[in-house]
Amino acid sequence: MKLDVLPARTGGAAENMAADFMLLQRYPREASARYRHYAWRSPAFTFGYSQKVSFVRSQLPPAGPFDLCRRPTGGGIVDHRDDWTYCLVIPRGHPLEEARATQSYRAIHEALAGALGDAGVPVALKPVAEPVAAGDSGGPAGVCFERAEIYDVIHVQSGAKIAGGAQKRNKRGLLFQGSVWRPAAGGDSVGWEKFGEGFVRRLAAALGAEADETPWPDFSEEEMEGLVEQYSSPEWMEFR
Repeated sequence: MKLDVLPARTGGAAENMAADFMLLQRYPREASARYRHYAWRSPAFTFGYSQKVSFVRSQLPPAGPFDLCRRPTGGGIVDHRDDWTYCLVIPRGHPLEEARATQSYRAIHEALAGALGDAGVPVALKPVAEPVAAGDSGGPAGVCFERAEIYDVIHVQSGAKIAGGAQKRNKRGLLFQGSVWRPAAGGDSVGWEKFGEGFVRRLAAALGAEADETPWPDFSEEEMEGLVEQYSSPEWMEFR
């Protein structure tokens, strides 16, 4: 099996969400896992598919404007102003795609924690889940980096949450969207390029795959533009 490592790209929030979803839905090599690390064109926040937009807006900083988009995956509000963002798609039928969500989440974060450890960041996975307060309108995750969930990556010394992620499964496979909060990991003191290379190696090992640098797929321009328009629309943003 191959892990296709795609070129890094920079985009707006709707563009990035559309690209991740296209990697799940329309990728030409369906049997390959696919991975990308990407950046944000302007200050951005994304929020989970099931979250109420009224809650989300109540949690945003007063200073703006921000690029804002609902993700196709679950989870909480993610601040992308100083994060390290990635997407992984595991194809249908792979053992991790068929595993429970907590198992796939743990395997991906074990690879990420190992790469952070190699980069000199003292990290661990959170071993237990915390009870959710009654009436939490933001959902179990709320605001992503304010509270660590089970198998999130945390700093051993400070206890701060460093990395989280969210998943979506459908008939084509598993989409995992992940974020590393750079300030909690040490900011510019971390060699992020080296970390990224180590993360790819560890992901490939976890998947039983061979990492392969791969050109960006030739998606339908019309379909991509339509998906970006969908993710930018008030209907998508406001439907909950």
